[in-house]
Amino acid sequence: MKITSIENVRTTKPIPLPGEYREAWFQPDGGGKTAYGVEYLKISTDEGIIGIGPGSTVDGYVRRLLIGSDPFKTEEFWHAAMRGLDVYARGFYGGIDVALWDLIGKAAGLPTYKLLGSKADKIKVYAATSRLCAPEEHVEQVKYIMSQGFKAVKLRFHRPDYKDELKVVEAVRKACGDEIMLMVDGNQNHRSKNYQHWSRETARYLCAGLQELGVYFFEEPLNRFDYDGLAKLSAEFDMYIAGGEHCQHIYEFKEHFKQNTYDVIQPDVILGDVGITGIIKLGHAAEFYDKLIIPHVCGLGGMSFNFAGCAAAAVGLNNCPIIEFPFDPPFLTTETQMFFLKNKFVVDADGYVLMPQTPGIGIELDYDALREWGLDDRQLF
Repeated sequence: MKITSIENVRTTKPIPLPGEYREAWFQPDGGGKTAYGVEYLKISTDEGIIGIGPGSTVDGYVRRLLIGSDPFKTEEFWHAAMRGLDVYARGFYGGIDVALWDLIGKAAGLPTYKLLGSKADKIKVYAATSRLCAPEEHVEQVKYIMSQGFKAVKLRFHRPDYKDELKVVEAVRKACGDEIMLMVDGNQNHRSKNYQHWSRETARYLCAGLQELGVYFFEEPLNRFDYDGLAKLSAEFDMYIAGGEHCQHIYEFKEHFKQNTYDVIQPDVILGDVGITGIIKLGHAAEFYDKLIIPHVCGLGGMSFNFAGCAAAAVGLNNCPIIEFPFDPPFLTTETQMFFLKNKFVVDADGYVLMPQTPGIGIELDYDALREWGLDDRQLF
């Protein structure tokens, strides 16, 4: 089997959202979006088997590496494109790695997660909210999320006054009690022109408040390059300190392991050169350092591809207790993020998602649903 083509497939018509969607991490600068699109990567072969994954960089370098090559040689591609050794970033190739593993699973007639080795046929998830709402709005939001089966929820910080942040967690904890596991994302690694990022003293103040409220982990309380500050927080507090979604490749985590910064590492399959292969490599390294790995998953139009690749890798890691599942109604929902899937990822009453049993990463596309938003048969097949 040889690879014959590799391309990104994108919808061309704007898909409307039910209102103005303002992500927390861009505030107060980011204007709201009212529409979105769907994008995924497609790798075709001379045997008619197609691998799909999250949208990725497809450039001349990748085409020279892959076209005419054996798709089973994932490690060869990894060492040629995804080791983080370049003096400049060529692109983001994580989605290509996912698509290769999808193709391999389909060729073998097995779910990719089984080929990789697994410890279960389901994976626990937490609902990742994405907006800044008033405390009472978050209370109602979390109650609804709990009614959908989730046992864990992540709330967002990024308000102009850091003293307002704890009020949200206090309100949710008071209203929902200990029935829900709470996580918090400080989003202190995002650039934001008009936002005053926290000092170490502010981060420490918030850590103390969150630990008292029984928060499971505090994500990105400081910039990822503040190794000393993160290490001090990790040493002082029993609550887990988490981060790493923006690390551009897995080798960027080396310094975090060495300096004992994060209790929980959070690589993302697509935000750098990570992919399925990278999640597994990092999971094993984290286990060696007695760390947890809870991969990050980006939401909206590409969410299902991101989640499928992440779950296929994570379900086989002993030190991965849970993974992210973007869910923030009415914007991040099954309808908005998975309308084009025949087999949608559904959270059960115990807070788990069953691993799909179809060959590959488990994505079955509804071509009619995609055609409605500007894709034609040449792109789809």
